[in-house]
Amino acid sequence: MILCRVIGNSVATVKHACFDGRSVLIVQPVKADGTTPTGKSFLSVDSVQAGVGDLVLCAREGNTARQILGKDSDPLHSVILGVVDQLTLG
Repeated sequence: MILCRVIGNSVATVKHACFDGRSVLIVQPVKADGTTPTGKSFLSVDSVQAGVGDLVLCAREGNTARQILGKDSDPLHSVILGVVDQLTLG
């Protein structure tokens, strides 16, 4: 799992059928402090109604996406699994 911050929404006029009725968000991986960016941002399918600014847990693997979203999600490779309510270090 990857700790990420939701930084935006994506919009498409033409999309694969597996995206129908699903939100695709832009997420930025962050360090354990929850704010320092690390790596490149990527697209992730929202399964928990996250929004811009939320700290989330993402899985970046197709098998996890299929288990969470169902068999019709074959082309999906990243899914948001949960919204982080609180982060405690140390």
